[in-house]
Amino acid sequence: MASTSAARALSPLTFALLVSQAVIVVTGGAVRLTGSGLGCPTWPECTPGSYTPVENQAEGTLHSWIEFANRLLTFVLVLFALATVVAVLRAGRKDLRILAVGQFLGIFGQGVLGGITVLTNLNPLAVASHFLLSTILIAAATSLHSRRKSPAVKTQIRGTVNSFSKTHIMWAGIVIILGTFVTGAGPHAGDINAPRLKIRIQDAAMFHGGAVAILLLFTIAFYIRKDISTLTKKRILIFFVISLAQGGIGYIQYLQGVPELLVAMHLVGTTLVWIAAWRIWLSVQFTAKEISR
Repeated sequence: MASTSAARALSPLTFALLVSQAVIVVTGGAVRLTGSGLGCPTWPECTPGSYTPVENQAEGTLHSWIEFANRLLTFVLVLFALATVVAVLRAGRKDLRILAVGQFLGIFGQGVLGGITVLTNLNPLAVASHFLLSTILIAAATSLHSRRKSPAVKTQIRGTVNSFSKTHIMWAGIVIILGTFVTGAGPHAGDINAPRLKIRIQDAAMFHGGAVAILLLFTIAFYIRKDISTLTKKRILIFFVISLAQGGIGYIQYLQGVPELLVAMHLVGTTLVWIAAWRIWLSVQFTAKEISR
């Protein structure tokens, strides 16, 4: 028998899970921007023989605690994910089981990727993979929270609107992937000895910026369509405003030589842009009454 209290608990739990998935991306960026990526030089231990930082570590005590604190946040995510799985099962929400269990398993996958990232001395491809898995988990958490109130009902929309929706979310993903190449070529590697991609940051930034411009133009074309719902139109507008601000931050940080504070703001913006893009896709794929506004 489904539990009504478990059903009510889905709203705060899925929201907490989504926020936590976003926050750990930002704190992971803080680790990189403070040069603390190898503050704990091994995995799963922080330093050989100890799971926590020890006094006078060669990597520096402050860097070690910054990296260790980020690792501890994973346990917060695990707790929220586990609580969400339990609530989904008790509420009898069979439609959410895969999403909920996927969150739980994905967090463990992040732990493995995090270990690989450390053991490869912050290889930029490993760092990018770590971040991109987070974007997948954020999308799934957004779906969980959006569908928390009732089972999703697929729309019967086909043709141009559906194609616009799929192209929009695909291109938003491409923009984010190209952004990881800028990061991989840039100066904020997380450690002074970390390897960098063998491409010029100017070239990476040019491709990334060009993709952003295309996305903004496509977003305008999507917005002015006459056959989209009011909810979708509203979410497109929100996405456009966030993306425009994000583009401005990105351009300024490039001109200023990518200072840490602006890079951190850009990372926060990336997370918000992705959530906003995914919400547009959800509003097209499922009926408006089944998607939380």
